[in-house]
Amino acid sequence: MIYNVVQLDWGVCMELLKEIVRKQGINFAGKTVYREAVRGVIIKDRTLLMIYSSKDGDYKFPGGGVDAGETYETALVREIREECGATVLSINAELGKVIEFDVPIIEENYDVFKMVSFYYICEVNPNFGEQSLDQYEKDLGFEPIWVDISKAISTNQMLIDSNNFPRWTPRETFVLKYVKEKFRL
Repeated sequence: MIYNVVQLDWGVCMELLKEIVRKQGINFAGKTVYREAVRGVIIKDRTLLMIYSSKDGDYKFPGGGVDAGETYETALVREIREECGATVLSINAELGKVIEFDVPIIEENYDVFKMVSFYYICEVNPNFGEQSLDQYEKDLGFEPIWVDISKAISTNQMLIDSNNFPRWTPRETFVLKYVKEKFRL
């Protein structure tokens, strides 16, 4: 598969957009488990390609964790293909990164869960194939959808205001608002 990638530093010096502390009382001096993720920002007119959860009703950017030994570029292409069934045509620019801190859920003997999400502006082939979802993604009813950015923001914000949302919703809502302002959508 051939696609275009502009010269990027792949997260090395990417602009920090926000730090989010999900829970109060985290022992930041303790042992930290670290995870990196890549996420695609795919804009067409005034819409974005997002992953909608039919279970939770939220919108998130396509993307996910970088596997051991995998480059950010390879992970981004893989994740967009798996979650959307879409082929990445180009990775055009770095948008920025968001760092989140939380209490580890499944990692025993750790005090801090630190996740860094790297966001990239991408273009995809408009003809989607089949998704290749993990079981938890199937359980959440993940489906790719082109959505008006204002609708995605208001839907996610409504979930946040109701205090019934997936843990990633505040991060994704912040980035949605950032993209809307930056690109005047």
